[in-house]
Amino acid sequence: TPGKFVYRNLANTASLLGVLPLIILFMDGGFQYVIPLFIYNNFIDDLDGVLAAKLNIRSKFGADLDNVCDAVAHISLALAVGAHFGNFLIVASAIAAGSILLRIVSRLQPAAFAGQGSQTNELMRHILFALLLAGQFNFSPEYILAAIYLIHAVTMVVPYRMPHPIIDAATTATRLGLVNAALLAAWLIPAVTPIIAAAFFGAYLYAFFAGSITRAKALLSPVIVK
Repeated sequence: TPGKFVYRNLANTASLLGVLPLIILFMDGGFQYVIPLFIYNNFIDDLDGVLAAKLNIRSKFGADLDNVCDAVAHISLALAVGAHFGNFLIVASAIAAGSILLRIVSRLQPAAFAGQGSQTNELMRHILFALLLAGQFNFSPEYILAAIYLIHAVTMVVPYRMPHPIIDAATTATRLGLVNAALLAAWLIPAVTPIIAAAFFGAYLYAFFAGSITRAKALLSPVIVK
């Protein structure tokens, strides 16, 4: 029935709605809306998963659609920021876009590419924080953004799992809501922006170093035994 069709596709509709408003970025003056678009996309990206789980409407098609929508949205946002600032940041954003594609392929076809690293929306959150801090403290964020793009280009495609202290803990709808509330607070309440940004950046750097050390130990163990 039409009602059942709509019900079973609520999560898929949310996935599509996470992408469609990003067309604003390609309009004249559209970059001024990039920060709310980052926050909106992160919210919708979490919402579709919550809907699929709570309404028991998970499907292989829905999971694949979500991954494809993530790729389109995150590549669009990454390239829009790179194009806005120009110069070397365009190249850095293009490299990150390539890693986003590889990361999404690892979700769609795990046997084709063994990327298990950081999530693509982790990159989105860090770009958001860099832009917010640059606006708050009146500095040019190009070099920080370039570093964010390049380090994520590596961590998104590493063939081992990285621990994510904040994101891995967001295993319920309530906790995901708190993450999104933190992003909204970082945008609307300048006093807490550095604190929230430091928490997310710190958790990510911990994951990077902890994951790298664990991987190095695993690779070196056979050598040490011999």
